[in-house]
Amino acid sequence: MGTEISLGRRAGTVARWPVGMGLAFWRYLWRTLPLHRSDEDGSPADDLPPPLPDGLAGGRLQRPEDGSGPLFRRRYRVRIEGSRLTAAELMAEMLGDPNRAAPIEVAVFRKTRGATGPLRVGDEFVVRMPGPWDGPVVVVDRTPTSFRFATLQGHLEAGQIEFRTSAGGGDAVCFEIESWARSGDRLAGLLYDRVRLAKEMQLHMWTHFCERAAKLAGGRIRGGISIDTRRVEVEAAGGR
Repeated sequence: MGTEISLGRRAGTVARWPVGMGLAFWRYLWRTLPLHRSDEDGSPADDLPPPLPDGLAGGRLQRPEDGSGPLFRRRYRVRIEGSRLTAAELMAEMLGDPNRAAPIEVAVFRKTRGATGPLRVGDEFVVRMPGPWDGPVVVVDRTPTSFRFATLQGHLEAGQIEFRTSAGGGDAVCFEIESWARSGDRLAGLLYDRVRLAKEMQLHMWTHFCERAAKLAGGRIRGGISIDTRRVEVEAAGGR
């Protein structure tokens, strides 16, 4: 019964995609920035997510072992030249409000638990997106140059995602988004790994986030966006 309700909720989410997907697809068609993509087989020794701290979210974490299908480790990287902000300053802008870099027509971060102000460990958000990755997350790590979310029960993925900055030498700053996730259930897995619609929409969304990060920094992306994907099969990931 629980599975039927879950799949019904996923189907309802899919039915609400068209407007956001239309905007995202329009941007996708007119993209001029080069994308450098690689896809490789991964391994549990190298590609599982970082360990999670204890005691967060009252046992509502949705870990990779709770998901379905293979685990995907994806990393999006850009080098921003001519930045008016240092790596720490750029991250401070995102910690103050992640919507400053988010492509808000397709992704909005809404805080549902936690004090006002910059992100803190334990803060919870719902990220509204037109695809099977919409759902609740909790901040599980934060440094002056990074923050990391883990998915909560009800999310359409099971795993973690981290946003980080680093110095690139001179006036350059590097920005990365890295995720480790499995699909939350079979329907999300079908759309992501088989139909591949969700995978492409997700790729567009996070690459657009990288572009907005460069704009927020006041610089320009040099050399395009690198997207590296490593796939760990379900047995190796330790799930069902």
